[in-house]
Amino acid sequence: MITLQRNEFFEELSSCADRVREVLNRQDYHSRFMPDDLRNSVMMYTLSGGKRLRPAILLWCCGAVGGDPSVALPAAAAVELFHTWTLVHDDIIDRDDRRRGGSTVHEHFHQVAKERHPELSDQEQRHYGVSVAVLAGDVQHGWSISLMTELARKNGIDPAVTLHLIEQLDNKVINLLVSGELLDIQYCQRPLEELSVDDIENMLWKKTSVLYRFCVEAGALIGLNRVDPQNEQVHALVEFSSLCGTAFQLQDDILGVIGNSERTGKPVGNDIREGKRTTLVHYAYADATEEERAVLSGTMGNAEATPQQIERVVEIIQRYDGVERTAERARRYIERARKYLEELPDTKYRALLAAWADYLISRDV
Repeated sequence: MITLQRNEFFEELSSCADRVREVLNRQDYHSRFMPDDLRNSVMMYTLSGGKRLRPAILLWCCGAVGGDPSVALPAAAAVELFHTWTLVHDDIIDRDDRRRGGSTVHEHFHQVAKERHPELSDQEQRHYGVSVAVLAGDVQHGWSISLMTELARKNGIDPAVTLHLIEQLDNKVINLLVSGELLDIQYCQRPLEELSVDDIENMLWKKTSVLYRFCVEAGALIGLNRVDPQNEQVHALVEFSSLCGTAFQLQDDILGVIGNSERTGKPVGNDIREGKRTTLVHYAYADATEEERAVLSGTMGNAEATPQQIERVVEIIQRYDGVERTAERARRYIERARKYLEELPDTKYRALLAAWADYLISRDV
């Protein structure tokens, strides 16, 4: 069985990121975006790095079924953009000021408005920042669909495959993803004891796994160059990605509580201040004392929570093994996911997918 060294995996991941970046850096795209604030806002996250996990898995799934990954590059760039616009809008919803070690789009243009128009109220300056970010996300969404059309227009992929993928992305995926985001918001308003692990993980699946699943199906169908979602290899890859996506989000929730903010690029404790309903909190609340439950209920969702209050919540979560139990769930998802890879030929691409799955739960960013 082909296996990869850790450095080989990262080299391949970096290579995918570079190829996607080249696509997104083309000036004929950038010239469409006017005025300057729109152009700069559209490109902020696109040029700020990121792991490009979604484009990588799309390209590797194309190769895993015998296709040429270079043909799938427009789709890889498209899913990166699609993911990016969701981040821009998600940052507004979560009222986050930091992303990837820098300002979020809405916060950056809040500061731009403050410098340009100091005579405006802070409310108006913030409104400008949010407005620019909403519009940037809209443009990125449209750009992602335009890129998908290049599969047929420029790369020789059957137009039926292209149309199928666009319909899936801009109908099924977006509706599931947005419903997951809304559930996340609604769950923050519900008492901690009302939500089960299944409730939480269903929400996480919609928020995260559904786009990973699309990336896998898109890569495989492009590789096969036919609309055949019931194909055994496609089915195996879809099941693999669904499990991996949930594991990815569970690890993200762990990093949101005990991660290193310098590495994650986001302040640790934000999930607590936003009141995010995670399995970490669920496990802790179930076993906590009445006094500790009061602390959890009083701090979760408190935007003004002090560092000391955040530390107290983290202490309670760790005391009742919330982190370890969540990590164990993520590991079990990956173990189940890896079995589906046995349906694929033993190639470098299968080895990359196995390494990708392991990375999802071992990463610290």
